[in-house]
Order: sequence, then C-alpha cells, then structure tokens
Amino acid sequence: MLTLSVGVLCDVVGGELLAGSEETMVNGLATDSRDVTPGAAFVAFSGEHADGHAFLKPALKAGARALLVTRDDDGFRELVATSRRQDVALVLIDDALSAVQALASHHRERLQCPVIGITGSTGKTTTKDFVRSVLGTRLKVVATEANRNNELGVPLTIMEASAETEVLVVEMAMRGKGQIASLCDIARPTAGLVTNVGVSHVEILGSEEAIASAKGELVNAIPERGRVFLNGDDGWSDLLADLSEAPITRYGTGPTCDVRAEGIVVSEEGMASFTLVTEQGCADVVLNVPGRHNVYNALAAASLGLDLKLSLGDVVDGLQAAVFTKMRMETFSSASGIHVVNDAYNANPTSMKAALQTLAEIGATGKRVAVLGDMAELGSLSELAHFKMGEYVAELHLQALVTVGERARRIAEGATAAGMDAEFVRPCATAEEASGVLDDLLEAGDVVLVKASRVMGLERVVEGITQPHV
Repeated sequence: MLTLSVGVLCDVVGGELLAGSEETMVNGLATDSRDVTPGAAFVAFSGEHADGHAFLKPALKAGARALLVTRDDDGFRELVATSRRQDVALVLIDDALSAVQALASHHRERLQCPVIGITGSTGKTTTKDFVRSVLGTRLKVVATEANRNNELGVPLTIMEASAETEVLVVEMAMRGKGQIASLCDIARPTAGLVTNVGVSHVEILGSEEAIASAKGELVNAIPERGRVFLNGDDGWSDLLADLSEAPITRYGTGPTCDVRAEGIVVSEEGMASFTLVTEQGCADVVLNVPGRHNVYNALAAASLGLDLKLSLGDVVDGLQAAVFTKMRMETFSSASGIHVVNDAYNANPTSMKAALQTLAEIGATGKRVAVLGDMAELGSLSELAHFKMGEYVAELHLQALVTVGERARRIAEGATAAGMDAEFVRPCATAEEASGVLDDLLEAGDVVLVKASRVMGLERVVEGITQPHV
C-alpha cells in the first residue's frame, strides 16, 4: 500500500500544499470517494460524467488524510478548515492522472517483489486469474482487479502492493502504439507474458503485425535477468522472441514447448482436462472453466508458477481452484433450467470463435443458442470478420443464432449464406429486442452463449434470461 508523508507526496507529484502539514502520513490512494479508506489520499479527477471535486466532503467523511485537487478554490480550503481534523492536507496538482502515475512509479521503486506483466489480444484476464490462483497457493499475491489494466488502473494496482507482497501481477491492456511501453515505464516488470496476437484493435493499429509490435513492448521491457513467457503455438511468437533480451519459456501443445498440454479432452460440461508436461514431471489437470482455449491460459500460469519454484502439485492445485472474473466464460443455470455461458465482457474474432467452439462442445438436452453482438475496433476487416463468424456458426450446426447490433447483422447474413435455416437466425437491433426473442425461443435444457464487445452491454441479455419478461 502507498505510504508516505504529505511532504514527500508533494515532491513526487510537484504539488503545492494549500492547507495542512507536510508531516501528515498517507496510507493508500483512491480516485473514487466510495473507495477511500481511513488515512488514504483522494485524487479528484474531472471527467466527462463526474467531477471528483464534488466528492471531497464524502472523501473526508470516509477518513481521507490528503485531498489532491487540480484547482484552487476557497470552498476547498474552507471544507478542510471546518472539518476540525488536524490530520488533513489539501494539495494542488497540475494533472490528476500524471500525479497518480508519479506516485505509482515512486511506490514501485520501494517494492522488492517480482512484478509480472501480462498482455495479449485475448485471454489476458483469465490468464491473470489462473496466475493469481497458482501463485497464491504459496505466495502473497497482489493482482489486477476488475478492469484496472489501463493508464490509471495499472498505477492503482501497483499501489495496492506492500512490503509483504511476494508477487505483483499486472494486466496490461492497450489501444495504441506506445501504451504498453508507458505502462512498463511505471510498473517495470521483471517478467512478461504475452497470451497471443490477434486482430483486436486493428482499426487503431492498422495491421496484425503492428499489434504484435505493440504487444512486444512488454517483451522488450523485460530485463536480461528476467524471463519472457510466450504462447509457442502462436504464429507471432518467433517475432516476439526476437525482441527479448531475457530468456524465453514457451508453452503450448507443440512438442518443442517447454511447458505443454497433451491428451486434451473436453467434458460434456465443456471443461477441459489434460496432462501437464514439464521438466519437473507430468500431472493431470481438470479445469473448472469451460473452453478448450483456456488450456493455453492455464499453461501460461503453470509456466510462471514453475519458474517461481512452486511445486508441480501446487501448480495443479492452483489451476483447478482458480476463480474467474465475471462475464468471462461465466457459467450458471437459470431458475427455468437454461444453462448460460456469459462471456459478454469483450470480443474479437479469435475469442468469439473459441467461445462458439466451447458452446458446440457442451452437452445439451435442448438447443445450443448463440447470442452474438458487434465486435468493435476491427476497422476495414469488420464486414468480412462478422460475415465469416456467421459461416462458422453454421459450420458448428448450432440450433439458433440471435445477433445484436448493426455489425453483428453480418454474422446473421454469413450464417444463412452458409446454409443455416433462416427461421432460426434472428438479427436484432438492441439487447432489449434480443431479450424478447429469447423469451420465446429458450426452453429448459437449452444452452445459450452470450458474447460481444463490451460496448454492446450484452449483460442486459443475460439479465433478461435470468429474469424473463412477462
């Protein structure tokens, strides 16, 4: 946890002390007044939808000791003066984000633990969940929570680590060239893991090669004494390996992979089991998250665990006990007996195809139904990618397809063009329209996959399945 005096804080962020004492100690940092803990610093961000300066009073009430503001205001000074607390400091800063990043960089210098950076086009969060579970069998781990994987979230994650932290795991997202490099400047990872390279963000970066180069910023940031972990079955792994000054561990299913899976079997519930093959020996693993593709995410975590000297038994225990972030292949059954696979957090062609394969492999007494929404940021590839996804749906012989959004309408077109009965293909404009269609379509025993880019908000479809319209 971030711990420093207000005087040091002012030096780090280049701030001006408007009220209070430089001797006041700060423990922790929050950018949302609801997250403030006693003793923390509260940084007031001014955004499109809310101004953090309007929440200074709730932050004080929650126990904040330092209020970082981007404008001087007599009202702020009066608020501190009338609080009757002697331990409150008011600090003026130029820019809220820069201040948070500077504090995170300062805090990172004091950490002695390994720092693992994770990026990739798909599977980042699930891999992070596996890694946290594996390492957590023996070590005190701090890892990225929720969607804290960007220019603000990474610094906040770093400042959660303390002197007692034995491993810090940082998920790193990117939307453009140089962003991962900037995150690495703050986090200074000692190990880096790239799950894969796909076409997500191609609208911004222009090509898959440019995406690989952007992901390679993490590889390039790892020092010689560190280690880089790459998906040995991914076509871009050789290019990424060439960027590394650190030794490489490759994981996958190929015979040359250092850590690999053999004998993969998928159960009726869609869960994969396999034999984990390593230099330390072999062990059987049964995953508790659906999807053949999650074998790769598990192998990545196993590679890291073994590199940090965990036993093979601890690695297997961690893989099998992993708990996953919501809306990532989250499975449950509704009260009406419908089995739901909720993967509505995000989507690109690679992850959507993997989710559809999982749906096709799950045993069902009823229909297998895919609810697919728009995939964002595909640029000039969008039309073709959506159409070909529809062809893949038809190839899998799913019983019904419901699409949501204008781009996803091309999925419906691709499915019917490839021979899927148009009667069972239902393009919808909105999540609410799709929910109405599903009310009539779904029955007990059906399995339904919900998948789309985050902007589509298809969690509303999931809610509609659990709470059907009447």
